[in-house]
Formats: sequence, structure tokens, C-alpha cells
Amino acid sequence: MADAELEQIRKARLEQLKAQGGGAGSPGAGSQGGNQAEQKQQQEAEARQSILNQILHPEAADRLGRIRLVKEERAADVENRLIMLARTGQLRQKVTEAQLKELLSAVAENKEEEKIVVSRRKNWDDEDDDDLLDL
Repeated sequence: MADAELEQIRKARLEQLKAQGGGAGSPGAGSQGGNQAEQKQQQEAEARQSILNQILHPEAADRLGRIRLVKEERAADVENRLIMLARTGQLRQKVTEAQLKELLSAVAENKEEEKIVVSRRKNWDDEDDDDLLDL
């Protein structure tokens, strides 16, 4: 039942995109190529979302959505890893929120975060500077 609703939403969105593309007037050759690229990108995004909907529990999908709001790159890394696991047949059941947390921590460990190191000079307050202030 949810698949039928999802398919209806996709069809409605596709019709909406077609209407927007057709209402812009006669597109030139350059914009037509851009439109095809946009359609291909949209189809890839829909395929990714479809796979994720099949392999994630709703709670895990919700958490991944919240992560996307904060760190889109990390969410994309996790999605790519989940899709790879699904395609290779390593997922035997839907991914729960707890499993998603484990995967997030594994991705975080593999990623080397950029660190800012502050090195302070030692003995910056030595006695020689005091002479300058007593003028």
C-alpha cells in the first residue's frame, strides 16, 4: 500500500516537473541539454530514495534525514555505504536506528576530521617587556 502511494507521488512530481519544463517556452539547445541532465539527476535521486525506503526502518530514515540537515556529506556517505551493502546482498533485513547509529560511528571513525591546533608561545610575559611600559 505504501508503494502505491509512493508511486502516485512520483507520478505527480514527474508531471509537475514536465509542466514546469513545458511552461518555460521553447527551450534552446543549451537548456535542453541542461534539462536532460536535471531529469537524469532527478531519476538517480528517486532511485536512491527508493532503495533507501526499502532497506531502512522509518525511524532510521528519519534519523538519516535529520543528519542530512546538519551534515549533508556525512549523510551521503552513509547512504552510499547502505546502498552498496544492499546491492552486494549483505543486508538481510531492514536497517534499524541502532544499526544506523553504529554505521554512523564507523563512518565518523574512518573520516579524519579537520582539527585546529593552537600553539601558544611560552614565556610571552618576560621581564624585558616591563621596561618598555615604564616610560
